[in-house]
Amino acid sequence: MPTLYGISASPYVRKVRVALEEKGIAYEHDPVVPMNVSAEYKKISPLGKVPAYRDGDHTLADSSVIIAYLEKVKPQPALYPSEPYEFARALWFEEYGDSALVTVTGPKIFFQRVVAPKFLNQKCDEAMVQKAVSEELPPFFDYLEGEVGEGGVVAGTRFSIGDIGLVTHFVNLKFAGFGVDAKRWPKLARYVDHVMARPSFKKFIDEEAPIFSA
Repeated sequence: MPTLYGISASPYVRKVRVALEEKGIAYEHDPVVPMNVSAEYKKISPLGKVPAYRDGDHTLADSSVIIAYLEKVKPQPALYPSEPYEFARALWFEEYGDSALVTVTGPKIFFQRVVAPKFLNQKCDEAMVQKAVSEELPPFFDYLEGEVGEGGVVAGTRFSIGDIGLVTHFVNLKFAGFGVDAKRWPKLARYVDHVMARPSFKKFIDEEAPIFSA
């Protein structure tokens, strides 16, 4: 049976868990914490990051790479739109979450509100959190408000990697005690709520909430 490595607090690990759930692929989960990882783990993930994935003799690192592999292993249900432009849009929103949105939701909000006090016995830098929420997140939300539409998906006509790649970061934001102001960003708020209610997301939100909620 394949093994997924990485603690669920990572939005990138959650990305892969949602994809595995959507595709109905059974796997074992080894909750590796990406701090002072072993030399053995670095053979699987050379950068020492999570997630990593082992499937028989094959090993892979990076959530985007792993999910692309899963798509080839089990093409249905598809997590990538077939139409070329919508395929590219789905990849873009995955990247927007993984490389842009996370720079605020991760170190400046989730880490400060959840990881530092709960797991590292460190004080939350509340000034950093409030600045991130009031000044840094709104431009991201403004952009997404104009992109998510009313159909419950961000690219194409079906749930895709674009939705997984975006909303996994909103889950960490939720655990830190924040959400999307429905008065200011009504379409984005509806979209995020819709994706989080999907069984593949809800399963892991319910599992993680007792551990990670602020």
